[in-house]
Amino acid sequence: MNVFVLNCGSSSLKFQVIDTDLEKIEKDEDKMLCKGLIERVGSQSLITFKAEGQPTKKSAVALRDHKAALNYAINWLTSDESNIPGIRSLDDIHAIGHRVVHGAEQFKRSTRINNDVIEGIEDCIELAPLHNPANLKGIYAARETFGPAVPQAAIFDTAFHSTLPETSYLYGIPYQIYRRYKIRKYGFHGSSHRYIAYRYRLLTDTSRDETNIITLHLGNGASACAIKGGNSVDTSMGFTPLEGLMMGTRCGDLDPTVIEFLMLKEGANIDEVFSILNKRSGVLGISGLTNDMRDLVEEIEMHQDRRAQLAIDMFCKRVKKYISAYMGAINGANALCFSAGIGENSPMVRRKSCDELSVFGIEIDEELNQQATGGKEMLISTPNSKVDVYVIPTNEELVIARDTVRVVLNVPTPTR
Repeated sequence: MNVFVLNCGSSSLKFQVIDTDLEKIEKDEDKMLCKGLIERVGSQSLITFKAEGQPTKKSAVALRDHKAALNYAINWLTSDESNIPGIRSLDDIHAIGHRVVHGAEQFKRSTRINNDVIEGIEDCIELAPLHNPANLKGIYAARETFGPAVPQAAIFDTAFHSTLPETSYLYGIPYQIYRRYKIRKYGFHGSSHRYIAYRYRLLTDTSRDETNIITLHLGNGASACAIKGGNSVDTSMGFTPLEGLMMGTRCGDLDPTVIEFLMLKEGANIDEVFSILNKRSGVLGISGLTNDMRDLVEEIEMHQDRRAQLAIDMFCKRVKKYISAYMGAINGANALCFSAGIGENSPMVRRKSCDELSVFGIEIDEELNQQATGGKEMLISTPNSKVDVYVIPTNEELVIARDTVRVVLNVPTPTR
């Protein structure tokens, strides 16, 4: 089954085509056929396409909206230029899987898309005003392009965290306010944390019930997750993706009275303050330079930039704080797993995030740590470490493709 995996942002469209079915899922033999990214949808779009075994194609084309971007991608997919085996027309796409950021309490598993599901995703817009409308653009465009004959599935970032207990997901606000407005921790990056836990089980031959680990999705957006008995029992992101770790441009944990204080001192309205907290804070705000960890490391190595160092130190201290908290939350972890762009490629961040955690018996082998970049899946802890430390490249698209197959074939989809 060729599954078209679609992840739409407000001005971007990212996709993969993955050849998979139930047998291939069982044998871990899924195959990625191609991938692509269209940025700046709505203007002169920047396009990067890559078919397996073919050179990368880069171009710039004016694309009016997500439907135009999707059609451009489909035209390339089915062309002689892409030369993708088995894909020559729309009929060769058998199902579509959409990443949807927020499913609230309504969607606890991946779900086949119909009008009622679309209405439910629309109802969640007020909980994810930056993300769900963009995800819906992809759904609308795909329905129009492919028609009703091609089944589509929604795979929710929040679903993996539906196992959070009340003690983890409730805030210390009046309970009736939670009941009225569903203000609670939802958690995000669920497909990533779920994939990391799955890979850990394969690497270590550990059963799901015995999987007690801490997963760290460290990218421009970053979150930690405590997994006990295979279930997400706590996670750092909350009601929105703003809570938790310090990130590329997001502040992370913050005393909420800072919002009122900024409004009074800066004469700013609420939208302006949240723009500061979401888009101008984090390592960008502290360094004053960039939200790219690679550039910050280069600034330190070449210029000993103090604020670049401060930004990285703060980022790692927050990671270390959550590791420590979650070690207590699950009564000790068997493993710590780093993933996503920073987690997979920054030895400095991994080392500084694990420094001074000897109280938990965490020890990194620095030689192995330096080797673990560029997509390598590695154990980087010392033989004496009481907690195994892994680098596990994430693959959210594979989770989406596999769940799409299960949804289409009416096979129960796991939340973990």
